[in-house]
Amino acid sequence: MRSLLLMLLLSCWLSPLWAVQPDGVVVHEAYVRAVPPGQPNSAAFMVLENGDAVDRAVVAATSPVAEVVELHTHREEGGMMRMRRIERIALPAGERVRLAPGGLHVMLIGLRQPLRVDELVALELQLDDGSRIGLDVPVRALGAGMGHQGH
Repeated sequence: MRSLLLMLLLSCWLSPLWAVQPDGVVVHEAYVRAVPPGQPNSAAFMVLENGDAVDRAVVAATSPVAEVVELHTHREEGGMMRMRRIERIALPAGERVRLAPGGLHVMLIGLRQPLRVDELVALELQLDDGSRIGLDVPVRALGAGMGHQGH
């Protein structure tokens, strides 16, 4: 009886350690923007949730649908919003980071094929710890937000 009580008390005390916790980086709401025929570039957007107890960062991305894949952001320079390549997208521990039009995004440069609405695009994110996240991202119709023409 005493050992049963001890096990019960220990399980209550240790249960938070056994509880299922999100760990690693989880991707939500990912999509690639459809572009008009002949447009050579597009972008991928998503929410990245870092369930780790340590900061992480996306340091690279690849996709077979583009010749080049870069991490980008928009910054104000001289009163104008300009898109710039960045080396990493910081993912603070326990936080969500939104990649959205007009902000952080994954740029797909030199499209090798048309992007058709509702098709899936393979995209791989590389994190600073060397891990990789493979995604099949749906193509969504061009909507509100800043365009990516001229890249």
